[in-house]
Amino acid sequence: MAPNALLSGSKYSDSLAVVGISICTAIICEAISWLLIYRTTSYKTLRSSIDRAAKKLETMKTTSDAQKFTKKSKTKKMDRVETSLKESSRDLSLFKFKSGAVVALVLFAVFGLLNSLFEGKSVAKLPFVPISIVMKMSHRGLNGNDPTDCSMAFLYFLCSISIRTNLQKFLGFSPPRGAAGAGLFPMPDPKTN
Repeated sequence: MAPNALLSGSKYSDSLAVVGISICTAIICEAISWLLIYRTTSYKTLRSSIDRAAKKLETMKTTSDAQKFTKKSKTKKMDRVETSLKESSRDLSLFKFKSGAVVALVLFAVFGLLNSLFEGKSVAKLPFVPISIVMKMSHRGLNGNDPTDCSMAFLYFLCSISIRTNLQKFLGFSPPRGAAGAGLFPMPDPKTN
């Protein structure tokens, strides 16, 4: 029996196809990101400056925590390092924006293809009855009343989030630890209020 015939006859063939396509899409998206971002010298420079600033800030905070009182100059220096870290993180986010647009186009194209292939078709069975808001997502576009039916959109969404994040960590493309809270919408600075 050919492997293709075995897979198509399996009751898991649709869900395995969605997971496989999700893995391939994640690899393609990371390859695009590597071409447009990760291999450039400006990305490497920004990332190293973020890492340096984060380490410097961490050491400054640990030494100031050890002291009973902080000097005004030490506080100003910490503020300058924090500002530098925020600016570098913002620049890194803007630098990643162009790749994000290309990756979004690829994801929309793949989602449209999958949507046309699995329209109105249950690709998996959930082992539980989801709460109502999750059921609206997991049962999207499906006929019938079985709440444990899972649509392609829900499975693809879950796979894309988990696979791409883990692939980024595995390849070393995850954001620098100093830039973890940064982005287009960073947390507000309590010192400015």
